[in-house]
Amino acid sequence: MLSVMREQATSWFIKIILGAIVVVFALWGVGNYGAQQLSKVAAVNGEIITMEQYRNAYNNLLERYRQMYGDRLDNKTLDMLQLDRQALDGLIEQELIIQQARELDFRVADEELATAIGEIDAFQRNGRFDPDLYRRVLGSNRLTPESFEMLQRQSMLTRKMRSFVQGTVKVSDHEARQYFDWKNAEVKIDYVRFDPADFPYEPTEAEATDYYESHRDDYKIEPKAKATYIHFDPETYEDEVTVADEEIAAYYDAHPDEFKTEAAVTARHILVKTESDDPPEAVQQKKEHALEIMEKARAGEDFAELAKTYSEGPSAARGGELGEFKKGDMVKPFSDKAFSMEPGEISEPVLTRFGWHVIKVEAVHPESVRTLEAATDDIRKKLAGERAKTLAYDAAEAVYDATFDGDDLVKIAEARNLTAHETDWFTKSGPEEGIKNRSRFAAAAFDLQLMAISDIKDFGDGYYMIQTTEKAPEKQAPFEDVAEEVRDDLVAQKQSELAAEAAEAFLEKASEGQADMAAAAEAEEGIAVDTTDFFKREGSIPGIGYEREIAAGAFGLSQKNPYPETPITGKQGIYVIRFSARKTPDAAAFQKEKASVKEQLLQQKKFKAFNTWLSEVRARSEIEQFIDLESQQTG
Repeated sequence: MLSVMREQATSWFIKIILGAIVVVFALWGVGNYGAQQLSKVAAVNGEIITMEQYRNAYNNLLERYRQMYGDRLDNKTLDMLQLDRQALDGLIEQELIIQQARELDFRVADEELATAIGEIDAFQRNGRFDPDLYRRVLGSNRLTPESFEMLQRQSMLTRKMRSFVQGTVKVSDHEARQYFDWKNAEVKIDYVRFDPADFPYEPTEAEATDYYESHRDDYKIEPKAKATYIHFDPETYEDEVTVADEEIAAYYDAHPDEFKTEAAVTARHILVKTESDDPPEAVQQKKEHALEIMEKARAGEDFAELAKTYSEGPSAARGGELGEFKKGDMVKPFSDKAFSMEPGEISEPVLTRFGWHVIKVEAVHPESVRTLEAATDDIRKKLAGERAKTLAYDAAEAVYDATFDGDDLVKIAEARNLTAHETDWFTKSGPEEGIKNRSRFAAAAFDLQLMAISDIKDFGDGYYMIQTTEKAPEKQAPFEDVAEEVRDDLVAQKQSELAAEAAEAFLEKASEGQADMAAAAEAEEGIAVDTTDFFKREGSIPGIGYEREIAAGAFGLSQKNPYPETPITGKQGIYVIRFSARKTPDAAAFQKEKASVKEQLLQQKKFKAFNTWLSEVRARSEIEQFIDLESQQTG
């Protein structure tokens, strides 16, 4: 069916492609979809979601979060993320979308699919689709052409369904002005801050013990473990490795691309977005807007400031900065134009599937090739490192193959002239010393039964075998062990309560008859009134900082109702606020940003419309769940 595509080397760029093109299917597992396992996880209107799909979906999500969080992805974070629920919900919602698309007889023709895949830059060489590169890129990511094409077809089908649902969403000028005014209105307030630290409190022993008893769950001793481990560090095997000059030359000859620095440019751009369903007149109107921006730039206006004002792309906040990029990093029309320009040149608008781009090239970096002589040290280090790591793994494997659960890892190490390290007690955050990747080490150790020996673990700095020798479960901390912490917590709570009571009393006095806050403060010793400058709803409050609750309260006030009903708790204390003044954006400011405001609001409304539609579809569908999710996690 797509035989021409069956006939593509490993490329890091596939990570971007799989994220951007199959993003709708990020929760879908990859496998042999024609031979799904019989075990069922859920059914959506009779269509089965298999355990294979669920496990793949869960593991794909887990890998994505590992890349996002790195070493910070601990068990607590995993519990908070609820990957099991995310994975299953994603599969269910995807099935609902596909079912609705089929009901409406939406299809993706083979020719349409072939064209879409052929236009993916990661599968192109010299601007043309390369079937061999296609297969190799997919293979390096454990994908077959069949499974990728199925995902791509369903992704395209989903986009059609999304476009259909969102097609009627419009934004009027009136809506845009209301949104602009809401977002850009400014207020300033008078305020008094009641700092809990200004309300000293000394608890009695009885109060402290009562507080401890009513908050026992806050004072637990974490589970702990002790472990013995052998670290097979590649660095210790480097002396056993030699790399001949002939091998270095052979590596250099076999990997020419590794020593070639592709031509690149450094550029900025301003994007005026278009939609795939825009009529020709709308596309032309947006081009004219892009031409106006281009003229401003060519007339000498600062390009970065123009980008901040007009660009509708994610780089707008950075002044349109794209940094340095290679030709294959950008969509073809954009790259073709950027690589034909000279430093300082500003382009005519260029149309891509994202919209109209005005490009400014800031620097051109010609292609270059490192000589063998210049690359020799790096090649030698790389080959030696790879061989040392192989030797380290071979050594770990030899030990692992000769061990059984219950064996003493210390004696095993001694018999082989290896060093066994013994940790002190550690929690799930990991040992304090000796381990680079503490949280992953701890997770592996806590998963083991007592005296069981782990399989070979790669924690990024070599290989480990771990034996958990002792475990201490979570338990209640005795009062005497946490008495100081209990007293500190009790004092903090009481001080906050006293500050809140003082704030309540002051608010009641100040708001009587809409009295002036300053007049009320004069009658109270130690109370000072401050006034902010103007601030926006979502911005930082001058003199206070970023306080969402205070900002929300301030924008709910007016000249007629100048005080909130209650004081507001902030990060630095309890606040009593009073309305001072408000500014509304003028019409000229709105007209300047009207196009981008309408586009931003349109995307918000489209997102909400699709989610509302999907919720309605889900509500009227028959969905059955057959498993206990927690027992099926595959991390």
